[in-house]
Amino acid sequence: MEFSTKAEKLQPDSGRARLYFCTPDSPLNDEAAKLLRASLKEGECFAAAQTVENGRLNGAAVACLADLDRKTVEKASAEAAAWAQKQQAVDVDLTPFCETDSPRVAEIFTLAAGAAVYRFDRFKKEAKPAELKNIAFCHDRHAAVVEQAVAFARAALYGINLCKDLANTAPNVCTPAYLAETAKAEAEQAGAAGKILGRDYIENHMPSFWGVAKGSVQEPKLLELSYFGAADQSAAPVVLVGKGLTFDSGGISLKPGEAMDEMKYDMCGAASVIGTFVAAVRAKLPVNLIAVVAACENMPDGGAAKPGDIVKAMNGTTIENLNTDAEGRLVLCDALTYAEQFKPAAVIDVATLTGACIIALGHVASGVMGNRQELVDELLAASRESNDKIWQLPLFEEYREQLKSNFADLQNIGGRAAGTITAATFLAHFAENYPWAHLDIAGTAWKSGKDKGATGRPVPLLLQFLKNRA
Repeated sequence: MEFSTKAEKLQPDSGRARLYFCTPDSPLNDEAAKLLRASLKEGECFAAAQTVENGRLNGAAVACLADLDRKTVEKASAEAAAWAQKQQAVDVDLTPFCETDSPRVAEIFTLAAGAAVYRFDRFKKEAKPAELKNIAFCHDRHAAVVEQAVAFARAALYGINLCKDLANTAPNVCTPAYLAETAKAEAEQAGAAGKILGRDYIENHMPSFWGVAKGSVQEPKLLELSYFGAADQSAAPVVLVGKGLTFDSGGISLKPGEAMDEMKYDMCGAASVIGTFVAAVRAKLPVNLIAVVAACENMPDGGAAKPGDIVKAMNGTTIENLNTDAEGRLVLCDALTYAEQFKPAAVIDVATLTGACIIALGHVASGVMGNRQELVDELLAASRESNDKIWQLPLFEEYREQLKSNFADLQNIGGRAAGTITAATFLAHFAENYPWAHLDIAGTAWKSGKDKGATGRPVPLLLQFLKNRA
């Protein structure tokens, strides 16, 4: 889908479908739009009149904003986008809004339109793409800032869709090698650098990671992407770390068979880190950014890790593996140690880590914890701005008691109580030397049921965080 900007007011006789973003009182120069706005009942924000011209749906629509709160704009944009995706081309009028609000509305609607037209039909014999091919934003006074906002939204949308595509791809295709190689190619195409380390490095230097990966015939991969866009390219980078379990059977601690197919989504942390990185590079954000992705499968073959095994992590910590289905933290702990070499300004890891997070927060908010409140506060602020919801959980010292082992420095599970927190407490042991935050996205990374598929979260949150830092 193409996006463009016109430095002019939208004319009623444009010959294309017309969408007017307005307030209850803003002037409209289109009689159909005036009638549509007048038809709205209390609590409604969208109305459209459809006609058929040359065999295609066409007409006018209004998205009436009671206020400019992000939730309000997102709701109206989602309804407008559902209508727009049935059109072939849409002109969008933003004239009522000021230099600040016009770009905000344009950015939010761009993301909504992208979500409405998204299809993952790679494996279908017959694809049915959305009708919508072109959106033009019209503003006679603030076209330049609208164009900048749309450009950023396009980059964000590319990253969100990349995240969705990687996550939705079948696990027999999206192997660790496929994930790493696709991400490296995307990063290099955007103008960044990438390298991939394989079995030899992981087996020799990252024993906890290798302990998970060794049960699969698929070779594990450690992906490192780097981009130095800040004015001072020597400044400490932000490092994003992603859990990339391209399939998680649970290993010897085998998962139930029901819905096990959804364990292809156990790499959504990696997919979101990759999507965020590529979007930031495409948007040319002035930041120094590193992405580290630890990718493997967790499978139950004869060489797989066993409950009771003890491994030594990359930083020398010994870990008793009491449950092989608590494998994400065993992969991430070595990735967090690997990240230390970059002398980071901040490290954020992203993982579908615990089912307990779904019990705690459902499918609405991701969990966030960290060892520096300032960093967590930055993420909370970015969450409010992007409406990509997160909620802070505590990391009190007392939770470390649940990870004490009789036979090793740590055990990899702390029991049923506070499962999300003890998982993060485990990771905190490997992130003591830099500011660190952990995002548990187990409840928000994908949807089940008839709308099954990856959500692209938390790419919007992470991009907003980076944008704020930039």
